[in-house]
Amino acid sequence: MVKDFEIIGEIASTETIAVGSSIRIIKSMSRQSNRQNYVLCVNNEKYSASLEVRKIYQRIADQQAEAHTQIRVIDESGEDYFYCQELFLSIEVPEEATRAFARGR
Repeated sequence: MVKDFEIIGEIASTETIAVGSSIRIIKSMSRQSNRQNYVLCVNNEKYSASLEVRKIYQRIADQQAEAHTQIRVIDESGEDYFYCQELFLSIEVPEEATRAFARGR
């Protein structure tokens, strides 16, 4: 029996790829979501070591977190953690700022 593949580990994440007319819908949705990728910390009570008030943080989309009134944020540790949504305000960031943030990584 010929072995056509090798198992190298668990799947950590997946990406859905669309074909045809759906591509236009996905592109317009991704442009919208890019503008919602950042939040402003307005309260760091209980998290003063992890969050700074009046600082912009990158938000990571997570439907499970949102179902529990939480959001996933890359905090001061450089890792992503769940926080109560009430600690942040969603903000719109211009495309130029999004590119600048990406260069700063």
